[in-house]
Amino acid sequence: MNAVTWDQRERIIALLAEASADPAVRAVVVTATGRGFCAGADLRGGPSAPAGERVAGDVARMIRQGAQRFVGAVLDCEKPVVAAVNGTAAGIGAHLAFACDLVLAAESARFVEVFVRRGIVPDGGGAYLLPRLVGPQRAKELMFFGDALPAAEARAMGLVNRVVPAEDLEKTAREWAERLARGPTRALALTKQLVNASLDADRTSAFAAEAAAQEVCMTTRDAREGVAAFVERRKTHFEGR
Repeated sequence: MNAVTWDQRERIIALLAEASADPAVRAVVVTATGRGFCAGADLRGGPSAPAGERVAGDVARMIRQGAQRFVGAVLDCEKPVVAAVNGTAAGIGAHLAFACDLVLAAESARFVEVFVRRGIVPDGGGAYLLPRLVGPQRAKELMFFGDALPAAEARAMGLVNRVVPAEDLEKTAREWAERLARGPTRALALTKQLVNASLDADRTSAFAAEAAAQEVCMTTRDAREGVAAFVERRKTHFEGR
């Protein structure tokens, strides 16, 4: 069920950082094989715990350096990230999907805020992401009860962009990624930053950030191409630069 091990988490974080830095990468898809998307964290997969009694601060440090870094790497990736959820996404697996810019789900997919079943609070940014996506009341319902949320209901709530038959998931994810990869990559990155930051910003700050982003964007080749294509009445050919 693709429970995330320490090694897998670090590998995905590294791949997302590489994607941000590589001009040849224009879009990212996060998906999985098998029956599940991600069953949560594999607590057996990390480095051995230090000998001795746990002290205050150990767990908070582990969460900051682990689950929060993992989700933050998706939010901070400078390329559009599409989640293609092929099955159950539970715990950090659900938050991994919700952190992506676009979410596709197979009809059989389910999302589970499993933390309450273990007697712990949501981590990996869950209490940050969910209220921003569905509002505080629905976020509390999902987190308080820990019930499995079918893909169709997740879409109705706004957690999923589109639900497709399982056999169409890979094809649809590829189509979306290819369309994004043909887009103005720097403009998409700046748009992603603006949208993600807007939920924590006042209007003055959001407007200032928008103006600064447009200033940067207008220096790119793709912006010049977009204007030229409009004037010349032809299709755009964006290079991602």
